Amino acid sequence: MSKLLEGKTAIVLGVWNKWSIAYAIAAAFAREGANLLLTYQNERAKPTVEELGKELGATGFFPCDVQVEGDIANLAALLREHKYKLDVMVHSLAGANHEDLNQPFVKTSRDGFRTALEISAYSLVSLSHALAPLMTEGGSIMTMTYLGSTRVVRNYNIMGVAKAALEAEMRYLSSELGAQKIRVNAISAGPIKTISARGIKDFSKVLDFVQQNAPLKRNTDINEVADTAVFLGSDMGRGVTGNVIYVDAGFQIMGL
Repeated sequence: MSKLLEGKTAIVLGVWNKWSIAYAIAAAFAREGANLLLTYQNERAKPTVEELGKELGATGFFPCDVQVEGDIANLAALLREHKYKLDVMVHSLAGANHEDLNQPFVKTSRDGFRTALEISAYSLVSLSHALAPLMTEGGSIMTMTYLGSTRVVRNYNIMGVAKAALEAEMRYLSSELGAQKIRVNAISAGPIKTISARGIKDFSKVLDFVQQNAPLKRNTDINEVADTAVFLGSDMGRGVTGNVIYVDAGFQIMGL
């Protein structure tokens, strides 16, 4: 079988370290022959992202802090300047104030609510608006979500609300961008040991519970998520849009 992403240019937002879901996706894209582009949040993050990207053969690195006014428009301008045509965009960005994750949801602050929704949800809308015009021959946009969007996951708090908004956005975007042959989907990964996940109180208990109760009796392998992203980015996923695809060892089907 030929490389599934050969001839396609993919931009991945959210690579922080080798243990992140975004990095696993970037590595899988590189394996499948994609021309890989990465973003970094700020100058402090730039050396790490460049080092990781160069190991994967990435060809471009661009600054983009989704909380900074103008950064997303500047990203689109830089891509045009370098004459990039995009085929795939991966939105693997999320964030919330630590204190809002570690107190009852009812105590969520106004600023904390705004921050979580801006980083984790609105950024998908803003990035899609800016980068979809670069998908001149159609393309695939995907984002990362979690079961806490539709069910109460203890200590997930404001992030559950942000992921619910993210999934709704995905559906609206898929409807509006479909005429341009752009597909928009979300991957709902099971809990994975990433550095970001460590910010969730009692996360190890979540892992243990899923392993005991998921149909496959195990937790999610990060590479399973990456391979699903390859499918969505490739022509094999050409008929799939507006969907939340669960990659969680089947846990989402379970009741009592």
